[in-house]
Formats: sequence, C-alpha cells, structure tokens
Amino acid sequence: MIVLVFGLLIFLGVHSIRIFADGWRSKQISRLGAGTWKATYSVISLLGFGLIIWGFGMARADTMILWSPPIWAKHAAALLMLLAFILLVAAYIPGNHIKSKIGHPMLAGTKTWAFAHLLANGSLADVVLFGSFIIWSMMAFATLRRRDRAAGVSYPVLGIGRSVLTVFVGVVAWALFGRYLHVWLIGVNPLT
Repeated sequence: MIVLVFGLLIFLGVHSIRIFADGWRSKQISRLGAGTWKATYSVISLLGFGLIIWGFGMARADTMILWSPPIWAKHAAALLMLLAFILLVAAYIPGNHIKSKIGHPMLAGTKTWAFAHLLANGSLADVVLFGSFIIWSMMAFATLRRRDRAAGVSYPVLGIGRSVLTVFVGVVAWALFGRYLHVWLIGVNPLT
C-alpha cells in the first residue's frame, strides 16, 4: 500500500501544480524552457503512474475487503464508463458541445471513471486509488471552472458534427477497451 500511496502523491502532486501553483509553474517554464519543463513533468508523471500500477497490483493481492458490491454495480459501472470515455474524447476534439458546456471534460471523465470503479469494487486498495482520484478531480475541476469564469474563458462550439464525432469515438473506444484491453491489462472483462 505504501508504494501505491507514494505513486499517487507523485502523480497527483505533479498534476496539481498548474491548479494550485500556476505562478510557480510559469516561473519554472521561463527559467527552464518549455521543452525541459515538459520533459521533466512527463518523466515525473510516468514515475508516479508506474508506482501507482505496481503499488495497486501489490495492494490488490493483499488488501482488506471493506464491502461486497451488489451484482448490479458492475453493470452500472460499465455504463458510467461509457460516459467517462465520451468525456475523455470530448477533451481532445475541439469545438464539441460537451467541452463547451463542461469546460474540462477530462476531469469530469476522471471523476466518472473513479466513481464507477468505486461502485464496482470494495477493497481498501480500491478506496485508496479511486477515492484519491475522485477527491483530486473534484478539487481540480472546481478550481479550473472558477478560474475560467474569472477570466471569461469560453469554449466555442464549431458544429454538431464535432459533437457526433466525439460521441462516436467515445463509444468505439469504450467498447474496444472494455472488450479487449481491460481484460488484457486488468484481467477482468467489465462488459460480461
């Protein structure tokens, strides 16, 4: 569990710099250069992510079960993950209605992903991992939305086609990941 917590601190800590210390971040980019900053940020993020994966694998093998989710929770989680994938895609396709309304669909997708997994899993390791991501994404989402409103930032819609594409790509990614990659990476087929 210590490796998991350490990985979460590194990964979420690095991803919190822009949210909670944007001025310091700007100074570092000026001092180091954008390329060096991005490289350092990426290496530290990957280190944290690797520790999360390794730590979660170890913690899952020997963790306390806090509750046994009901059978419907797995199906609800699969549907919530469909929404999470659409939100994730909305962060990368400019001009879609979802990004226009939500502002930060990646963070909304992260909240949805974490909630779905908490719903369907009841071990202490699950609570630590997914609970951390829920708390972090809620704080980040609120902070960035408040910053957007204060700065008058808006996200324009560039036509219905981009929104349709967002939903289509999200559904396809959800189906492929759920059917193939989740089984390969995690060992569980969430769509059965």
